[in-house]
Amino acid sequence: MVEMINVKKYKNGLKAGIRYIHGVWGNAGNYAFYEDAIRNASENDKGLPQFYLLLHDDDIIGCAALIINDFISRHDLYPWVACLYVDEAYRGNQFGSLLLDHAVQCAGNAGFHKVYLTTDLDGYYEKYGWTRMEDGIDLFSGKPSRIYYKEL
Repeated sequence: MVEMINVKKYKNGLKAGIRYIHGVWGNAGNYAFYEDAIRNASENDKGLPQFYLLLHDDDIIGCAALIINDFISRHDLYPWVACLYVDEAYRGNQFGSLLLDHAVQCAGNAGFHKVYLTTDLDGYYEKYGWTRMEDGIDLFSGKPSRIYYKEL
């Protein structure tokens, strides 16, 4: 059985959740950034940012977030689904879709009518009803990055 929770409600502790998310998305130089962002995130589904864990028998197998900006030039667009990841051993079970749906639902609960994401993937998000709109500029690479949206 899988369960989706706010990282702050993880029974093995917030630090373990932060380590997981940072381990997937961070690097040696930015642990403090992830720790601070996640510690100061919302615990309820009406505030932003939010970080989620996907659990299988209390073990973390994936994560996602709903944030204000995902390191892309389009600061006029928000909120963003970010940090989507499912452990390789659990892929192919639609768990990515569960994480996406959860973030979209939380965006709706917070009063938003549209949600965005940025990615270098092509073809994945379209399967789940996301629409490509245009490119923004990625902060780190300085290169264009695809932007998708979903109407709520």
